[in-house]
Parts: sequence; structure tokens; C-alpha cells
Amino acid sequence: MIPVIALVGRPNVGKSTLFNRLTRTQDALVAAVPGLTRDRQYGDGRVGDRPFIVVDTGGLAAGDDELEGLMARQAWQAIEEADRVFFLVDARDGLTGSDEAIARDLRRSGKPLTLVVNKTDGLDEQSALGDFHALGLGEPQPISAVHGRGVERLMRTALAQLPPPADGGDVEETEDAAVRVAVVGRPNAGKSTLINRMLGEERVLVYDLPGTTRDSIFIPFERDGVAYTLIDTAGVRRRARVTEAIEKFSIIKTLQAIDAAHVVILMLDARVGIGEQDATLAGYIAEKGRALVLAVNKWDGLEPHERRQIRDQLDRKLPFLGFASVKFISALHGTGVGDLYPLVRRAHDDALRELSTPELTAILERAVFEHQPPLVRGRRIKLRYAHQGGRNPPLIVIHGNQTESVPESYRRYLVNTFRAALQLTGTPIRIEFRTGGNPYQGRRNPPTPRQVSRKRRLMRHVKG
Repeated sequence: MIPVIALVGRPNVGKSTLFNRLTRTQDALVAAVPGLTRDRQYGDGRVGDRPFIVVDTGGLAAGDDELEGLMARQAWQAIEEADRVFFLVDARDGLTGSDEAIARDLRRSGKPLTLVVNKTDGLDEQSALGDFHALGLGEPQPISAVHGRGVERLMRTALAQLPPPADGGDVEETEDAAVRVAVVGRPNAGKSTLINRMLGEERVLVYDLPGTTRDSIFIPFERDGVAYTLIDTAGVRRRARVTEAIEKFSIIKTLQAIDAAHVVILMLDARVGIGEQDATLAGYIAEKGRALVLAVNKWDGLEPHERRQIRDQLDRKLPFLGFASVKFISALHGTGVGDLYPLVRRAHDDALRELSTPELTAILERAVFEHQPPLVRGRRIKLRYAHQGGRNPPLIVIHGNQTESVPESYRRYLVNTFRAALQLTGTPIRIEFRTGGNPYQGRRNPPTPRQVSRKRRLMRHVKG
């Protein structure tokens, strides 16, 4: 699994600033998944080819204040989830009594620790680090989270001490690998019931209580000659409603299950409708580039007007999932469950399909002919050819001139055009633009446009 790093320390030592630096975001309040309090944020980071998940926490502070107690509880849950803990201290404040108290508690946790001394810019490094050796947590690591100094070195050192993810952080297909299918969604959406129905046995604990599944469970099986691995995950819901310790691993395990999957089945509860949490989780899945099937559960027994409402909500609240297949099911009674297998297999195959350069270029030429790119400073954007740059999800690389000026609306037009022409279902498509260099740059006497045109006519005549 992708390693998890928790950022902890007393208030105002720079945890959120470091979080933003590691995730390359501008605001630590932007969470990758729904239902998290402002004091506990999850984000994705990468150093070289090593991905990781970083967890920002509220400040650990000694006191009887109820809010401080809630923040501390969130921080300690993050510590329990983490593979490594970064304990941040402030070089400008020096060693404080609060730092010493937190260090004692962290030592008792038994978690691998890295002592990170922040705000060392402009200070004599040896003097700034001197006091913190007294904490007995190993060699302090100096950084400046604001300016990024020492941050990459810190991450490379920390990640080198952790085992690499089994999949290298990216899901690749091998000929004999099973299709990994993660089943995710809010608690009580029916995830475990669906898996039991798909397996035909009571393989997974099913209980009508949110948070019953405390960990991600990998279940290998075979159907119609195809090997699958189903991943049952804990439900994702608002952290403010989490009161049982059994749910403390739910968020992180769900994120890791999505990362490990080839295809994700996102379960939606038709009885309660599509909420903001569903939309945010769906956005995370799409952002990760995972193939996706939407399973709208508890469809049986709904009145016609209720079914119309759910269909309207799908269009209104999840418009960015136009690539995903939708199946209305009843996991409890088995209605429509068997139809999920071909949808999963189709999404998996399309996500990993090899696309030829001539075919992609021909589609691009037709798209440009039917709808020209806009003018930029009086010159039209020229898109010349396309080729495949990656799979799962399919990445299409388009070469041309002034491609950095292609508007987002035209990118969406190209995505829709490629999807329709290639008949890709269940997988997002990503497009990357590259501007080609001028082949005549550096020549003393470059040819005139008339000379270039004459040469092209001559070449056509010779070939004819």
C-alpha cells in the first residue's frame, strides 16, 4: 500500500504549510475525501516515483478546552493510521514544555518518528537544532516549509526507510493478474451485501450499522474464467459523526483501496439520494484516473417519481462522470448484480486498451476539421498528430503549435470526440498537449513560406 505520513505538533509550527508544500496545493483546507473535519486533512504527494499520503492534523496542546481535546483526538487517530510520523517543532520558538510533553507521548506510541525543525531559514542551523537533541528522537531534520528548503531531502530520507508500495504507486496490468475491484461508498450503502451477493456466500460480515467494516478486505475469486480480487472497504462519512474506535482506519483504507484497484464500484444509496459526500468521493476516484462503475443500490420498491429524482440527481450532481456506466441494482435481492461483471470487465479492458497512432491522429484530424481550435493573438492553434502516452487511464498526447493556449472547453470537446470514436466506456481519458519545436530554428537563412509550399508540391508530384 502507499505509505501514510502524519504531520503532528503543537499549534502554529507550520504543519499546514508543510502539507501544502507536499501536496502542491494552495490551501490545507482542501480535502481529498469527504467528511473530514478542518483539523484532519488527507492529500496525495509524490517525490520522484514514490507516491505517499500525507495527513495534516490540528495542533496538539495541553489543556482542558473541549475543542482542543477533539483536535487532539483527531491527531492521535492520524498517528495510529500512519506508517511514519513527522513531529514538527518551531526553530524560532525553541524547545518548549509542550514539545517535551508531546515527545513523551509520541515515544509511547511506538510509531517511527522523524523530528522536523521548521522555520530554520535565516538562522544558524547548528544553534537552531541544538536544543531539540534533548528530546531524544534522533537527528533533527531542518526545513523551511514556506520556502521548501530541505523538504525534498526530508521526504527522500523518510520514504527510503519505508517499504515501497506493492504496485509502485501505479496500477499496471500483467497477463496473469486478477482484476482488482474496489467497492466503495458511504456507510450502509450496501457494500458488504453486494460483495456477498457477487461471491454467492456470506464471505464478508454484514451488519446494519455504519462502520462495521473496519479494514479493507481483499477477496480473490474466479467467475467465467476471469480472475478477480474484490476489495471491500470501510464506509466514508462525516468525521464529526464518528464516535466508535472501530472506524478509525476507514478513510485511509478507502483511499488505499482506490489506489490499489483497477476498477472502482461506487455504491450509491437510492433511498437517501446522492449527497455531497458521494460527489466528493466520485471526484477523487475520477481524479485518480480509475475506471468506474456506478451501482445505484436499493432500487427495488422505489416509486416512479423517486426513480426520476435519482436519475436527475445523477445528471445534476455527478456531471463529470459521463464516462462511467450506471447500473440500478438491489444487492439484497440480487437484482442486476450479475450485470455488473460485464461492465467491470469492459471498463477494465478499455482502461488498458492499446491505441494506435494512425487511428488517434485520424480522429484528431476529423475533430479539428469539424471544429477548429480558436485563434490566439490572430494565429490559429495547430494540432498535428496524436499518440498514446499511457494506460489506465488512457493518456492521449497531442502535438502541435501554441498548444499551451488550448482552452479547457476545447480540451473537453476533444475528450468527448475521442471517447465516442474509440467507444471507450467506464474509464476517464486524459489529454496532454505538447508544443513542437521549430525545425528551422537556428538556421542562418530559413526557407520562406513560398519555398516550403513549393517543396511540398514537388514531393507530392514525385510520390505521384
